[in-house]
Amino acid sequence: MRVAAIDCGTNSIRLLIADVQGGTVRDVTRVMTVVRLGEGVDVSGRLSSPALTRTWAAVADYAAQIDAAGVQRVRMVATSASRDAANADEFVAGVVSRLGQAPEVISGDEEAQLSFHGARSVLDLPGQVLVVDIGGGSTEFVVGDAVVSSARSVDIGCVRMTERHLRDDPPSREQIRAATADIDAAVATAAATTHFEQADHFIGVAGSVTTVAALAMGLPEYDSQRIHGARISAVDVRAVTSRMLRATRAQRAAEPVMHPGRVDVIGGGALVLDRIMAAGGFAEVIVSEHDILDGMVLDLAQ
Repeated sequence: MRVAAIDCGTNSIRLLIADVQGGTVRDVTRVMTVVRLGEGVDVSGRLSSPALTRTWAAVADYAAQIDAAGVQRVRMVATSASRDAANADEFVAGVVSRLGQAPEVISGDEEAQLSFHGARSVLDLPGQVLVVDIGGGSTEFVVGDAVVSSARSVDIGCVRMTERHLRDDPPSREQIRAATADIDAAVATAAATTHFEQADHFIGVAGSVTTVAALAMGLPEYDSQRIHGARISAVDVRAVTSRMLRATRAQRAAEPVMHPGRVDVIGGGALVLDRIMAAGGFAEVIVSEHDILDGMVLDLAQ
């Protein structure tokens, strides 16, 4: 069955068109567009007009690709920024006019479970697994083996931490300390619910994690095939985090693996990953290029 999933987050919107058969996903199209839907929402409580315009343009483009591919079922979910915004109804109406259906503004817990199933579908690991999805506005923690045993979503993400704390170029020591304290408090909240430190393995998904991996590996260009399944040590994560927080915007932009839409927020995303690894005592993170989109298409095909 050919299905399509759209995930609209705080920083980016992504499309996966896939053929799913017998629990196996074969990508037809997998694309990402940085729209920064959550730009300023942590302060204003509203989605800005420029952010809505960027996001609606991407939705219209994705709708055309879905029509051309002969997709049988479509699901779009919207996550952190849409949950937080006072004008979410305006966002939904704009999507309906372009896609022909409303996005589902899902809870953090459902987001976490979909990410877990997507990551676990391609990484077969024994024992208890922690899957962490570091987004733009929130971070999802999920623990389980074949099924989810606990999950928690907390309001720390690469965009939110950058806008709230890491505003200078590069951030000051005081800003980094404030961001670290904020992250540590949220991570402690997640730990109290999920006891993630007891997991046997740690899988990280989404752009902050994959970009940290690419930087740690010293890749000459972003290569999703080499990144997927890579194991990055806590020492290397700490080194990349320190380098990104010390670097100027121009220095970050010059990194060959850096997507233009991640230049401003990679320091915040890397810091979230680093603090999770420290809190859980994890020696390494296993990087997955498969996440909530894969979980969505698997659900759609059932």
